[in-house]
Amino acid sequence: MRFINELFDGEIVSDVYLCKNKIVGKTKAGKTYYSLQLVDGTGSIDGKIWELNNGIGHFEAMNYVKVDGQVTVFNNALQMNIKKIRVAEEGEYDINDYMPTTKKDIEGMYAQLVSIIGTIEKPYYKTLLESFFVNDVKLVKEFKVHSAAKSIHHGYVGGLLEHTLAVTKMCDYYTTYYPILNRDLLLSAAMLHDIGKLYELSSFPENDYTDSGQLLGHIVMGCMMIRDRVNEIEGFPAKEANELEHCILSHHGELEFGSPKKPALIEALALAFADNTDAKLQAFMEALAAKDETGWLGYSRMFESNIRKTTK
Repeated sequence: MRFINELFDGEIVSDVYLCKNKIVGKTKAGKTYYSLQLVDGTGSIDGKIWELNNGIGHFEAMNYVKVDGQVTVFNNALQMNIKKIRVAEEGEYDINDYMPTTKKDIEGMYAQLVSIIGTIEKPYYKTLLESFFVNDVKLVKEFKVHSAAKSIHHGYVGGLLEHTLAVTKMCDYYTTYYPILNRDLLLSAAMLHDIGKLYELSSFPENDYTDSGQLLGHIVMGCMMIRDRVNEIEGFPAKEANELEHCILSHHGELEFGSPKKPALIEALALAFADNTDAKLQAFMEALAAKDETGWLGYSRMFESNIRKTTK
């Protein structure tokens, strides 16, 4: 297979890609054309169909399509001008080629997360965590392969687990340096802070916002999930349940970043910093990995700066 991250200007392509989006448009002259987003496990490329002839078969978004076309450059980005397209047949593609996947060992990361749960001292926190990450087989299966975002950071199979483990381990370190932190509360919040993303984002290959995700968001949805489980645990102190839910509600740190509350507990502040640190560093690494250049890579809207790789 010819992967998208290997394509170059002028290349003639005949291969199968996932059509993530399909938009029907009109030129200024009133001529119909199709604008597509083609993706595989390495990235995406815009596709254009300017001539609707016999070589253009019927297809829809989320179909695997066999395309014949040529790669060109438009506005400093690669684009594919498609001459022929049809729905791909079974056996012409392997779905694993179209799912970006963590480079880390999924089962190894999951084992680390479960081992940390074993160090939680208060039994009601441990019971809550085990209800999600040990006893709920269906949830665990999805959690291992879910993404942490649509595109910003950890937007790949295993991304949610990778991000959750990183934030949890970072918070665990915080507790060794700042003894004021309540370890059981902070680590429980770290492991559960993005649990709502299981329902905010659909599974691969779609990896897009669900209807409930658009209406509620993962912060509120996660808090609802936690409240439901807490209500099933006999003797879970109401005050500590509120503190845990507050950490979830405030973990984006600022109201303008989507948090319903700003951190009012030191553990909530620590979680917000850990979450932001891992998200931003991962996003920076993904931006660097997207280009082979060693010089300046251009302006990044996320970091509000021109960025480049560090000198080796």
